[in-house]
Amino acid sequence: MLSSRFAVAVHVLAVQAVMSDRVLTSDFLAGSVNTNPVVVRRILGMLRRAGLVVVQPGPGGGSRLAKPPNRIRLAEVYRAVEKGELLALHKSPPSRFCPVGRNIGGVLAEIFCDAEGALEKALEKRSLDEVAAAIKKCAAAGK
Repeated sequence: MLSSRFAVAVHVLAVQAVMSDRVLTSDFLAGSVNTNPVVVRRILGMLRRAGLVVVQPGPGGGSRLAKPPNRIRLAEVYRAVEKGELLALHKSPPSRFCPVGRNIGGVLAEIFCDAEGALEKALEKRSLDEVAAAIKKCAAAGK
């Protein structure tokens, strides 16, 4: 099953980066994402535990970035919200009587590890600041 937690987390953080002068409520952020505030609160909890946002509870509360957007790498966001592996083997174990079935798991595990490492390496090169800048550029162009 595909997860959208990373996309939602980057969206929430981008709103906070673009509107950095305000503390934003989960209702406001949920409106931007077009999802339920409970989903946003769950994501904010993960981001808070990772040290990426500060959450102020109570009336007048909300959340804001815990550090400047240029110091938040997208790999940090990914690791904060995505649990488990991106790629997985089939749920049922293959036949141990087949030479492919006996060996495919180990072969694919190595390939999957390389692929996931490449994703994290690519995300490590990008910052939240880049995302916010691209959004501002699109907005200025009337997109």
